[in-house]
Amino acid sequence: MKRKEKQKINIQRLKYQPVISYPYDLEIFPFSDLKQRTPKEKMHITYRYEFYMLICVIQGECVQWIDFEPISCRTGTLLAISSGQVHNFGHDENWDGWIILFRSEFLLPNTTTLNEHKLALDFDRLPNILNVNNDELSRGISSIEQMLEDSLVEGEEEDVHMLLRYQLYAFVAWLNILHKQKQMHDNIHSQISPRFTKFQKLVEECFAELSHVSDYAIRLNCSEKTLNRATMAAVGISAKAFISARINLEAKRLLMHTDYSISDIAEKLNFKEPTHFNKFFKRETGCTPTEFRQQHL
Repeated sequence: MKRKEKQKINIQRLKYQPVISYPYDLEIFPFSDLKQRTPKEKMHITYRYEFYMLICVIQGECVQWIDFEPISCRTGTLLAISSGQVHNFGHDENWDGWIILFRSEFLLPNTTTLNEHKLALDFDRLPNILNVNNDELSRGISSIEQMLEDSLVEGEEEDVHMLLRYQLYAFVAWLNILHKQKQMHDNIHSQISPRFTKFQKLVEECFAELSHVSDYAIRLNCSEKTLNRATMAAVGISAKAFISARINLEAKRLLMHTDYSISDIAEKLNFKEPTHFNKFFKRETGCTPTEFRQQHL
């Protein structure tokens, strides 16, 4: 019983709430400022954000948590946290960095063209973690500082809002380019094969419908043995384990972030019976879906 109480985590929802006098849907401040104006006990609470957050670590090291997964951060680490995700700053104190918050509505202009809508969704294509070199960090800091300076400029609120929006779009677009460049570099200089890259993308698209390695092998025009070999070389686990891990992650997110019943979640993840889902989840996580949800209320 004591062990279960120790694991229980209170997740609080947090809305976008800048100071009353600040009129914009994007806010920028250093982490050190956040620590000064926030009671220490609240700094270590796990929150589910109702806004987007970018964190750029500019000095020191720390471990933060996204969806209950530890993320090791150092100077040059950027964290991208989407609305609805769960985040905890951790307990490390000796680091600082820039924090950018913005509401979901900030991504959608009043008159949204197809191209603008595509650009607005680029944030969700960012990985949770991106590490940049010193030159890239310097450019990133300059962009952030320029946004901060412009958020304080005197002008029509609508004009400043537009300026900040497109600065943010440019910043996120640049981060996406960096991410793709690093992916290409990593693929060339590692054992990650094009076949695994295609498999990873297909799993992301189809995990809720396809759960058997054979289904993926057919679509990738290769044998199950070949797909297993590529997956083992890339991430050190079998193709079946890789698929199961993605299904399990989605199950955790639905259990933590929604009020769907266990049977509804089982159906969404293509389990024929809730009992099958319960057995799968307990095998992957060590507890039942109901127990997991109770631990993270």
